[in-house]
Amino acid sequence: MTSALSDREWGILLRRVSTGRCVPFVGAGACHGALPLGGDIAREWAKEYHYPFTDDSDLVRVAQYLAVEFDPCTPKELILERFVRAESPDFHSPDEPHAVLAELPLPIYLTTNYDDFMVQALKGKYREPRRDYCRWNELTRMQPTVFEREPNYRPTPANPLVFHLHGHTDPNSLVLTEDDYLSFLASLQEPNLLPEPVRIALASATSLIFLGYRLADWNIRVLLQGLRRLSQGLSNRDNLSVMVLLPPEGADAECRRKLQQDYMDKYYAAASLKVYWGTARDFCGELAARWKAQSAK
Repeated sequence: MTSALSDREWGILLRRVSTGRCVPFVGAGACHGALPLGGDIAREWAKEYHYPFTDDSDLVRVAQYLAVEFDPCTPKELILERFVRAESPDFHSPDEPHAVLAELPLPIYLTTNYDDFMVQALKGKYREPRRDYCRWNELTRMQPTVFEREPNYRPTPANPLVFHLHGHTDPNSLVLTEDDYLSFLASLQEPNLLPEPVRIALASATSLIFLGYRLADWNIRVLLQGLRRLSQGLSNRDNLSVMVLLPPEGADAECRRKLQQDYMDKYYAAASLKVYWGTARDFCGELAARWKAQSAK
């Protein structure tokens, strides 16, 4: 089941992409099939390390338990080990999210994922990306940013920036446990937390795309609150930003699912976001087809 954007809304979105005034946010759902689901990792850890509570599919809670039982780096090292062993997605697939986004002439890609799939996809399109991450805690602030290492670098479509909000290969940079999320969300109040080019991109963007996030995911909901003050796209109702969400599932009656979907439509509409109900591949398949058709004109 999908709920599509109108032709008019697609036209607006494609125009923002073509002028570079669109910023995509890539979540875990974009990696579906290439990486294990967070719930599966949580259940595996819960069983192996004798997690004593019933919410054993909540990765953030289970990771917090491991951080207390061992030390804060233990769950981060374990999850990075899983990512190192993972195979890359099939970037030749016409609806593979990273490959579709890599076709777009955008200077900045934001992600809450730890993997390097977005960088791989961009390199596969003969672009030369840089990779950096958010310095949200004291341990990460000692490391130079890409802009400090390359003072003349500015993100462009040919040399884009992939910016990891929740960290990547350095365990200290990962936002994973409950404590991490609380600290990260507090750090979002700092005016210079994000590099200047990222802040400018968010402030000037008139469309944002949130791809690969879950229905009612607290992580993205709180992130939206922190980003609202940085982004015109979340404060101006005349702009078009899109949240791609999986439709509600389960054994509920159809009318109950409809009520859930109506509620989330209203919730995200209050944040000036249009909900596209479908998978990341549903959205990216349509985006790729429409972008190709427009480029051929």
